[in-house]
Amino acid sequence: MDSIARSRVPRCPSFRQVAAAFLSQPGLPFAQVLSAERIERIFAKHGNLFGMSAIYSTVITLWAFLGQVLRDGKEASCQSAVAEIVAYQQLTRLPAPTADTGDYCRARAKLSEEALRDLTVEVAEELEEQADAAWLWKGRHAKLVDGFTFTMPDTPANQHEYPQQASQKEGVGFPIARACVILSLATACAMALAVGPYAGKETGETALLRSLLDSLEAGDVIVADRFYCSFMMVALLLNQGVDVCARLHQRRHADFRRGKRLGKYDHLIEWNRPAKPPWMDEATYGLIPEKMVLREIRFKVFQPGYRVQSLTIVTTLTDPEAFTAEEIAQLYGFRWNSELDIRAIKQSLHLDHVRSKSPEMVRKELWTTLLGYNLVRTTAAAAALLHGRQPRQISFTGTCQHLLKSWMVLSANVVTPEAALRLCQTLLERISRVTVADRPGRIESRVLKRRRHRYPLMKKTRAELQRQLQKHK
Repeated sequence: MDSIARSRVPRCPSFRQVAAAFLSQPGLPFAQVLSAERIERIFAKHGNLFGMSAIYSTVITLWAFLGQVLRDGKEASCQSAVAEIVAYQQLTRLPAPTADTGDYCRARAKLSEEALRDLTVEVAEELEEQADAAWLWKGRHAKLVDGFTFTMPDTPANQHEYPQQASQKEGVGFPIARACVILSLATACAMALAVGPYAGKETGETALLRSLLDSLEAGDVIVADRFYCSFMMVALLLNQGVDVCARLHQRRHADFRRGKRLGKYDHLIEWNRPAKPPWMDEATYGLIPEKMVLREIRFKVFQPGYRVQSLTIVTTLTDPEAFTAEEIAQLYGFRWNSELDIRAIKQSLHLDHVRSKSPEMVRKELWTTLLGYNLVRTTAAAAALLHGRQPRQISFTGTCQHLLKSWMVLSANVVTPEAALRLCQTLLERISRVTVADRPGRIESRVLKRRRHRYPLMKKTRAELQRQLQKHK
């Protein structure tokens, strides 16, 4: 009797139906980036294909979770996610869930963190492999490296794993985490990410980057700020066949009277290996060369209305004929794109303060946000390829807005395949028109012009403040 009843339950929609919302339509560029086979393979690998005959299956839960991180305001709540599932189920004539969010939250907690990470990275790597040659820097895959922080709800579990800043009183601050991300210059996708506590032993950005070195390929070029410009970091990257272009660290002094002169403010210098740092083992230290020949270049940045700023760049691209000083300066000028990409992740996708109340869900929300970010970038890359633009010329926010408006129609299969293909082509054409301004060599001060509000900062716990208010009633 139970088997007969189960056979009458309508089967949940396939991965292919939901993946169609992210341009898995036949005939479109990058159609296989988020294919049904890839999703099924990755989640099955981690034993995470659950509820295939229930409403909250892996695919529906992932679809709703992605919708949450891509939206903002009231649309990002769990109640809104359940409402989206109800609307979707009604469009596809399948049983709809109740308005209770508990079942959805429990299903969301079952999603595998490892599967979400693997899917996010594979989407980025696939797009990078298919990148048009015109998107690369002199035929090389350039990667941008930068760090950022984000906060989370003040729960005991979050405080234990990601403690708040030591300068804040207990119960006043928020748990805070530090992340280091590797971004593609060509596609703007997040290629790899490491996260850890904000403070403590081996929790800095360079320590996090060392944990990501295996994600880099020989022939890549790393573009980074001066914080990453150290002998050991450059040596570790060179040992993997990765070149470096970074701003000279503020503790190092550039003297262009010394070394082999290649041109005006362009010369080769030698760096000597320092003593073994505490975090490095003897075997690794033995692989570090005693000397490195590096290239230093100084150039000036001109901005109307501002004084001229002089920057000194250190790079392992030492051949002046293959890589001119102007090309090296241009490459480092692209570093500002990492600031824009992180701003899109933190502000447009609201990762500056996540919603999850446990460390496990914090990391799942982080990887789901990066997956959504990469999928939006994939859509922008498809529009760029079809209409002769660079992916970074297309607005991330504009792409996200267009995509969300068409998501429900495409994923619900309420139109014919021919109509869906026409809709996707029209969508890509419109996305290609939403461009951003060209801002080469941009450098900005980290200051605010508009104050958010005049309320003072919270310096006592909420319970103490409530007791004070009650005394003055």
